[in-house]
Amino acid sequence: MSVKLLKQNYVNKLKCSKGKEKLKVHDQKCRGLILEVRPTGVKTYFIRYKTLRGRYKQIKLGRATDLSVNQARKLGHKILGDVAMGKDPQQEKKVLQSVPTFEEFVWHEYLPYIKSYKKSWKTDVILLRNHLIPKFGGMHMDQIKRDHIISLHQQCLLADYKPATANRLVVLLRYIFNLALKWDTAGVRTNPTKEVTLAEENNQRDRYLDKNELDRLCKALKESENPLLEPIILMLLLTGARKSEVLKAKWHNFDFERRTWQIPGTDTKTGKTRTIPLSDSALEVLDKIKYVDGCPYVFPNPDTQKPFTAIFRSWDTARKKAGLGEVRIHDLRHSFSSFLINSGRSIYEVSELLGHTQIKTTMRYAHLANQTLLDAVNSVPLNNVA
Repeated sequence: MSVKLLKQNYVNKLKCSKGKEKLKVHDQKCRGLILEVRPTGVKTYFIRYKTLRGRYKQIKLGRATDLSVNQARKLGHKILGDVAMGKDPQQEKKVLQSVPTFEEFVWHEYLPYIKSYKKSWKTDVILLRNHLIPKFGGMHMDQIKRDHIISLHQQCLLADYKPATANRLVVLLRYIFNLALKWDTAGVRTNPTKEVTLAEENNQRDRYLDKNELDRLCKALKESENPLLEPIILMLLLTGARKSEVLKAKWHNFDFERRTWQIPGTDTKTGKTRTIPLSDSALEVLDKIKYVDGCPYVFPNPDTQKPFTAIFRSWDTARKKAGLGEVRIHDLRHSFSSFLINSGRSIYEVSELLGHTQIKTTMRYAHLANQTLLDAVNSVPLNNVA
């Protein structure tokens, strides 16, 4: 072992004698800085330090072809400074090496966890595959910063994505990083979505069917090649249930004596059991449906005896035939609400029937109630009083 003031020319010319395994030279200027030279000509800088617990450790800084003497010294001094502050650079290096990439965390940690309880996990997969993994997949979790997320959010808005869609990406990232923090994921010490401002949303799109449109739709349903489309759509219109709730409906959940349909929490959006009263028209629709022996479902796919996963093709044909090409299946739920409001039912009654957990969700229909009240006061038979 030799001690010298390392200079660049000296390092460039230094060789390891034949027969020696390696040559080590300690720098006079930076305590613990070592230059190791191999017979092959490979020269590597190391820094040796003593932890606060009295243990000696050594870290590889890099090869002399990549680091100048001054750069090696600067790096060595930084590490020695960290050690003096109570840090263990070698341990921190191990932590850095164990930090997962965003893609690794998503596939191996996040998705396996949320699949056990989150009904919309497939939507998360779509957002991850189409947006977040292409942007952040190869980055380690500790490399994703607030500026990266703000940039993604702005790019989505500039690309004419709806504000709700752009916001949804940020909200999903926020949840992912909250879980990473909760699980003490290596390298994750803060949530980079913190203080990222969401865009103001005004995506609300309410479409209601009027009586004429309803008549046209009912006529088109009767002409559908899918014999189950008509009863499915009518049940949506007559109960205000969600599409998935109707498609998964089972006979044993209907109580025809009490005229109720109990939707189990496993099939509802909120995870809570909901009971829907059945009108005369709804009972009439159910009465016309043929029971398939041994099949528990009300609307089974005739090929699989399982619920339909989608009815878009037959629905798309029917709505276009009725001249309602822009009407979505979910608009039938809006129409159910409008029928109730316009018949004088209260917001609270509508909220209960729709299964909303918060009354503010139902308040989107408040303007319909206001119109009903206006019509009511206008019916007072007092003319020419002014």
